[in-house]
Amino acid sequence: MKVRFTPSARFQFLYALAYIRRDKPSAATSFREHSETVLRRLEDFPESGRIIPEFPELPYREVIISPYRFFYKIKGDIVWIVAVWCTASKATKALNANKKMEMELTTKAEPIFGEFKGLDCNRLSKRGRIKA
Repeated sequence: MKVRFTPSARFQFLYALAYIRRDKPSAATSFREHSETVLRRLEDFPESGRIIPEFPELPYREVIISPYRFFYKIKGDIVWIVAVWCTASKATKALNANKKMEMELTTKAEPIFGEFKGLDCNRLSKRGRIKA
């Protein structure tokens, strides 16, 4: 299995790192390293993340790397990270109201994840680092 980010999830992850880095650069580095370790586990254990409790009927799972939730979907031999949300944000409550509708639309539209296969920036590198 390979772990890759969709473009929007990659943006959300990099935004989270930039946000953390503003206050404490060392915390951003620690969060990135911890995220890489946890997400790399999905290569060997793709179903180790929990089913999203709010929407158990949807084909998405999540890994929590506090205070962020990494939502993903297994598609063939690729684990696609599709969203990264901060659980501490007040905006999360507003997003949660629309989450079911957004995920239903995504499920019905079923994005063609294969189109992202050639994007090196979405893969974990050989050294275990997420390419930025």
